Amino acid sequence: MENTESDNNSSSMFACTNCGAELKYKPGTTTIKCEYCDTVNEIPQLKTEIEELDFNSYLDKKSESGDTMSVHVVKCSQCGASSTVDPKIRSEYCPYCSAPLIISSATDEFMLQPKYLLPFKIDKNEAMKIFNVWVNKLWFAPDNLKKASLNFDHFKGVYIPYWTYDSDTESFYTGQRGTYYYVTQSYTANVNGKAVVKTRQVRKTRWESVSGQVSRQFDDVLTVASKSLPDEYIYALEPWDLKNLVAFDSKYLSGFVTEKYQTDFKECFVKAKERMDEIIRSDVRNDIGGDEQRILQLDTDFKDITFKHILLPVYVSAYKYETKLFRFLINARTGEVQGERPLSWTKIILAISAAAAAVAVIVWIANVMR
Repeated sequence: MENTESDNNSSSMFACTNCGAELKYKPGTTTIKCEYCDTVNEIPQLKTEIEELDFNSYLDKKSESGDTMSVHVVKCSQCGASSTVDPKIRSEYCPYCSAPLIISSATDEFMLQPKYLLPFKIDKNEAMKIFNVWVNKLWFAPDNLKKASLNFDHFKGVYIPYWTYDSDTESFYTGQRGTYYYVTQSYTANVNGKAVVKTRQVRKTRWESVSGQVSRQFDDVLTVASKSLPDEYIYALEPWDLKNLVAFDSKYLSGFVTEKYQTDFKECFVKAKERMDEIIRSDVRNDIGGDEQRILQLDTDFKDITFKHILLPVYVSAYKYETKLFRFLINARTGEVQGERPLSWTKIILAISAAAAAVAVIVWIANVMR
């Protein structure tokens, strides 16, 4: 399939059907009410038939699959992230590092148009409340964190690009099964100043060689196509309700930032296989059985590989605490929060000291009661 510009999806804004004013999508709704003439504009809700694309069929093609769309993109000079901006704005901040963007350097580009997306379900105000609850529950957070300079002016809803993969796998392994057994061991202990011989049970492990085969069908293994956010945080936002994916419609993008795909479907499949491998190794350990397992060799065949490209909604921002920047993410479907945050070393040292003191008291009481 050749890349073609989609005329219907060339803008992240769309016009009111009555007065022509530009409208913005409101999270969690299927309609957009015009603030100028009160006309309710429907976003068509069609039953979405999810199409999976054959991975091997696209390997030799120069481009990914699907159409492109025209977007106004600016690249952050500080963190390097490329994201969409409204052509009419005069100033803006990077959603990933809060650095001022050089709007004059923005360019019109063609961007891979995803096939599907999950619309924003949580609005900005609710997301900010969720973040404040998260901050209040943090252990060892500084007491004055609430008074820190929270950059909610830079709080952005961002559509993050992902690839998803399906695959049937067949894995062959060799390894070892460890089974516990116990032996009686004699030892000498000092009891009331006298040497006394005692016995105890000591655990040993008996190993035997094993081999076998496990199979698994993977569905919608997610890999993020962005390099702007740490994997440990973006993947911790899972799970996503992918059963509610809708066909791509630029109306859902209005009022939000959309990040460009930074990695193609071939590069991301390497990461997808790593995610699958973790599950396959768990299956192998279960298949080996016993009390302990060692996997010496594992070979996996990936068959019937399919993929698709989607956008998932995340609130992204950063906040400053004592001049240092900390980033956080919110799943705009479930409210899951992940991110970086400062630690109060004073609180940590006090907690360690209190724990050490408690242990010392317990030891002292035990010695007194002997």
